[in-house]
Amino acid sequence: MDFKLEATAPGTDARAGLISTDHGEIPTPIFMPVGTVGSVKAVHQRELRDDIDAKIILGNTYHLYLRPGMEIMQKAGGLHKFIGWERPILTDSGGFQVFSLSSNRKLKEEGAWFRSHIDGSKHLFTPEKVVDIQRQIGSDIMMALDECPSGTADYDYAKKSLGLTLRWLQRGWDHFNATEPLYGHRQAFFPIVQGCVYPDLRRESAKFVRDLGAEGNAIGGLAVGEPAEKMYEMIEIVNEILPQDRPRYLMGVGTPANILEAIDRGVDMMDCVMPTRNGRNGMLFTRHGIMNMRNKKWADDFSPLDEGGAAWVDEVYSRAYVRHLFISNEILAMQIASVHNLAFYLWLVRQARAHILAGDFKAWKEEMIINVTRRL
Repeated sequence: MDFKLEATAPGTDARAGLISTDHGEIPTPIFMPVGTVGSVKAVHQRELRDDIDAKIILGNTYHLYLRPGMEIMQKAGGLHKFIGWERPILTDSGGFQVFSLSSNRKLKEEGAWFRSHIDGSKHLFTPEKVVDIQRQIGSDIMMALDECPSGTADYDYAKKSLGLTLRWLQRGWDHFNATEPLYGHRQAFFPIVQGCVYPDLRRESAKFVRDLGAEGNAIGGLAVGEPAEKMYEMIEIVNEILPQDRPRYLMGVGTPANILEAIDRGVDMMDCVMPTRNGRNGMLFTRHGIMNMRNKKWADDFSPLDEGGAAWVDEVYSRAYVRHLFISNEILAMQIASVHNLAFYLWLVRQARAHILAGDFKAWKEEMIINVTRRL
């Protein structure tokens, strides 16, 4: 994987760049749709490619390991071939999913023991095994195994957790460098900065990550219960330390406003289930504000869903019709909303990139923040 920094925005730390992988180029800043089990919920790969123009999507190591399993994955020739996707893929290590199973997992120095949410079977994720699984999946970018503590964790727990994460990181990094890809394309390994909301722990973690010299770096453990302002503070602290010439990936964030604020602070890559999950529940994000499509106010509004919007569905379907579909519990409602929201998120980061390159990102972002947080 290669990264070229193309421009920075005056008055901010916002950056425009280009990530090159063997499955294609990724202009940054970029938002990555989440395809946890090899599927972005309610969205066809054709729509992702041709309508939304997603440059990269995510898969999840925990879920793919359990189902369909690595035997099937290797027989298919990796995740790209299994799901019919020719563009880049990033895989999370599964750490967040394992650690969300608080009643069904145990953390030890060797790794994380957990029970499957599907059948209760017992499994062990070690830093080395997670690298091996991601080799079998064949993602272009793989993540290190880490522990993701709650945003409200106390200092003693956060410090202990970080120590374990850093020891796991070193083991995962060493194993990555001792193994080879399985399907003939390059794979990159991103370490993850942790440390909860404590500046000294974040700095310690960021320095450790920086010194590894990986092709890109991630910031984890945010948007997990801490106030938004604390999240932004941690991003600033970490990005002062992470190298300028490597992409920075903020994991699991977030709202359109979160994305713009993260870009302002030097983040290049983001992902979140929000556009699809909230879309399936009737919430649409637009350039003019947020719409709850179940509200009665849309019942006789026959204007386009989002006139001039980024998705083909925005001009084809009316607000009244989409509301009718939601009230009727029609699956088509979830499909339309998911396509719309993902197209909007991708439009938003493309616009951010264009304004970074044009040199007027700061003024544009301040106006856009007002628009995207408005309730319609």
